[in-house]
Amino acid sequence: MHSTYSVTQINTYIQKMFQEDYLLGDVSVSGEVSNCKYHSSGHIYFTLKDAGGAISCVMFASNARRLSFRIQDGSAIVVRGNIDVYVRDGKYQIYVKDAAPDGEGVLAAKFEELKRKLKAEGLFDEEFKRPLPKCPSKVGIVTAPTGAAVRDIITVSKRRNPYIQLILYPAIVQGDAACDSIVTGIETLEKAGVDVIIVGRGGGSLEDLWAFNEEKVAYAVFNSEVPIISAVGHETDFSICDFAADVRAATPSAAAELAVPEIAGYIDTIEFYFDELNNSMRRKAESERMKIKLIREKLDRLSPGQRIREKRLEAIHFEDELNALMDRKIMKSRHRMDVFIEGLKAVSPLERLNGGLAYLSDDTGRRVTSVRSLNKGDTINFMVKDGSAKATVTEISANTLV
Repeated sequence: MHSTYSVTQINTYIQKMFQEDYLLGDVSVSGEVSNCKYHSSGHIYFTLKDAGGAISCVMFASNARRLSFRIQDGSAIVVRGNIDVYVRDGKYQIYVKDAAPDGEGVLAAKFEELKRKLKAEGLFDEEFKRPLPKCPSKVGIVTAPTGAAVRDIITVSKRRNPYIQLILYPAIVQGDAACDSIVTGIETLEKAGVDVIIVGRGGGSLEDLWAFNEEKVAYAVFNSEVPIISAVGHETDFSICDFAADVRAATPSAAAELAVPEIAGYIDTIEFYFDELNNSMRRKAESERMKIKLIREKLDRLSPGQRIREKRLEAIHFEDELNALMDRKIMKSRHRMDVFIEGLKAVSPLERLNGGLAYLSDDTGRRVTSVRSLNKGDTINFMVKDGSAKATVTEISANTLV
């Protein structure tokens, strides 16, 4: 007799079969979306179908929040998750953990995922961006040896500066070997001592440009000691390499313009600084000459010979002043002496003798000023202007008026 089972038992049994199947535990399925509904809870319910069948899908809010695009009816996507049975309805479905647009959309989702990862690690931060050299002499180029990209870079670079040295690393820029080739090119040119490196290629599809979206290339660009300009594809194309590089150029031609300054402007700048240097040197030389002149004058003032000359001049000056003072003093004394002489002359007996008077003295040499001091018979001496004589008093006559 056959056993009888409930619906729940059968559905649970089938659920265990699904859960024990390793393949169904982690599977990726592609198809077209239909009946897509975003629930207020944040869950997403939709059907994935192709020409031969359909399967229900559910993506819970915790996983849906990580989506970088919106699931819509008619879009082709790839989902990854596990297939399980919903016991209540007896319905199996895909419990979606992740989803991405199919084809190029898968690459776009992978691009966004890597971009978020590297940005979180700081590879795109502005603080790590290095300035481009103002006057490079050697420019490294990592690109295919043929094609429009390398021709544009060489043409623009040589037009702007015919003397610039360009070093090309002929890299593989498409396919499985491209990633390692680009990384090797960056490392090789860095060791060659170039001043700046241009990394890039011409335009193409996302698959064609994918080598420049590899994580390994991003780290090589970020870790390079030499500033790097990324020039991948056309102006509307963006790559991981663009974000990791120090500067992004819209095209390879634009990269050459950024890397190589125009020599005409460079020459003008050199001539300007040359004139400024000459003017500065002239001003400096004149300033130094003035300093030397002042120092020489100071040395002359402080030198022993100069001080001796100055003291000699002072001595001559003082000698002249002393002579002048002595002359004035002598003249003044001479004048005073003349005055005294004139005064003495006024009282000098000799002067009176010149006027006819005589000087009388007795035998003892005393001056005779009165006849009363004389007696008859006394001898007196008298002096006149031209000599002296002796006389004997014979008569005395006194003046009664005195």
